[in-house]
Amino acid sequence: MQTSFTIARNLGGGDPIIRRLFHQRTSEDEIRESLPDLYPRLWRFALALTGQAHHADDLAQAASLRAIEKADKYQADTKLDAWVFTIARRIWLNEMRAAKVRNEGNLVSLDAIELPDPRSGPETNILHREVFNNVMALPEAQRVTVLLVYVEGYAYKEAADMLDIPIGTVMSRLSAARKRIQEQHMPREARQS
Repeated sequence: MQTSFTIARNLGGGDPIIRRLFHQRTSEDEIRESLPDLYPRLWRFALALTGQAHHADDLAQAASLRAIEKADKYQADTKLDAWVFTIARRIWLNEMRAAKVRNEGNLVSLDAIELPDPRSGPETNILHREVFNNVMALPEAQRVTVLLVYVEGYAYKEAADMLDIPIGTVMSRLSAARKRIQEQHMPREARQS
């Protein structure tokens, strides 16, 4: 025999009000709960994509909004961060195609972004600034791959899935990025020989 609770739960089906009434967690609930903690990483990823703080703000907000709007497409208890990063990347690529700005490369300096670390000393900030400037000077494809693997800690396969490229391309981009940064730090005499 079914109780009124069981009947109401069965009748509620996809109704979010009924799900909440019976404490069934939805994908949208998970997204709304997780976005505040995820947002700083999403913004950093957006900054790596766009190269400019004000564009990163817009992209991170658009990706957050799209994630909430498309919550029904998200599978609960899977990697929300990878899903939202993929949304951000696709939004950015669509914007770039529409605006035809793929080859502009207008990067903003670290001073304009104002990302100081209040817990570290001046030497650490100088090193962070130098590393950040080197990474931001990389071509977009390398910059985004470096951020996903080295900063966010994704495995090569996960980064390849998010960027919709083969894993070999991820490895190639990382290798090229390391080589380019290493060349920037070599003394001129070593580079010429």
